[in-house]
Amino acid sequence: MKMIKLKVNGKLTDIDVDDSTPLLWVLREQLGLTGTKYSCGIGKCGSCAVLIDGEVVQSCTVPVSSLKASQNIVTIEGLSDNNSHPVQRAWKELDVPQCGYCHSGMIMSAVALLNNNPDPSDAAIDAEVTNICRCGTFNRVRQGIHLAAKMKQNNKRGGAR
Repeated sequence: MKMIKLKVNGKLTDIDVDDSTPLLWVLREQLGLTGTKYSCGIGKCGSCAVLIDGEVVQSCTVPVSSLKASQNIVTIEGLSDNNSHPVQRAWKELDVPQCGYCHSGMIMSAVALLNNNPDPSDAAIDAEVTNICRCGTFNRVRQGIHLAAKMKQNNKRGGAR
């Protein structure tokens, strides 16, 4: 066991954990942030996606020993206090998820995409948001990302929504 300092959702936290523990399990078990989901365990499905310094990362593959206290880890719980992030609003407005299990990771991937590409094409979405959804809601995901992009652009212009 080792004391590790992590910055999660803007809060610096000390965690006593085996330093080979994947970030996913620290988030879920030590910090109680269960929005980040376990699915494949090998970094292929995207259900465990979080942002580290704004980049999407599969938390099941990241040992906590590889992280620095200066890095900002954002989980689905850290996007907004009241589900007001444009991607969350778009998901709700378009009823994007079916079962919803993969969608916290899907939302985090969409946020990272929109941070780097504020008006992505369908091809860019398909290339960057590679999360797996067993329900097959990929068309609604694409629509949700386009709507979120419009919401973000409207917010920057000072418009409603």
